[in-house]
Amino acid sequence: MYDLQEMEAIKQLKYKYVRCLDLKRWQELRECFTDDATSAYSGGKYTFDSPEAIIKFLVDAHDPPEFFGYRHCHHPEITFTSPTTATGLWALEYEDFDLKDGLIHRGAAYYQDEYVKLNGQWKIKFTGYDPIFISIEKMANRPGLQIVENGFAKK
Repeated sequence: MYDLQEMEAIKQLKYKYVRCLDLKRWQELRECFTDDATSAYSGGKYTFDSPEAIIKFLVDAHDPPEFFGYRHCHHPEITFTSPTTATGLWALEYEDFDLKDGLIHRGAAYYQDEYVKLNGQWKIKFTGYDPIFISIEKMANRPGLQIVENGFAKK
C-alpha cells in the first residue's frame, strides 16, 4: 500500500491540469507533463505524441477570448503500479461557451491517465478520455441566457 500523501499529490496534479486548462495558463499546464507525454482525447480522435503538441491543440481549441468554460474532474480511482508509477481514472464533466459561433458545448467522459514520479514530483505521462456524451446547443435556443461576465474578454 502506498502512502496517502502520494495519492493526494496525484490528485493535486490532476486538479492543477484542469485549473490551468480552464484559466488558459498554458505555461503552467506544461509543468504537469513529462517530456515524453502523449494524449488521446475523445476516444483517440485527437492524439498527440508530445507535450508541445498537446498544449498546441489545447491552445488552438480553448484560447480565443470568445471561448471559455469549466471542467470538473472527480471520483478518482488511482492505482499504484510501482513506487514511481500509477494510473488514474477520473470522471469528467464540462461546459464550454463559444460566443463566436453562439454554441454551448457540454459533455461527460472518463479520463484515463498514467503518472510517473520524477525528481520527487508526479507528472502526467499519458492522458486521454473516452466520452460518455457530448452535446452542442445553440445559445439562440435559450433566449433568457446572458453571459454577464467573461474573464477572458479584452478590457
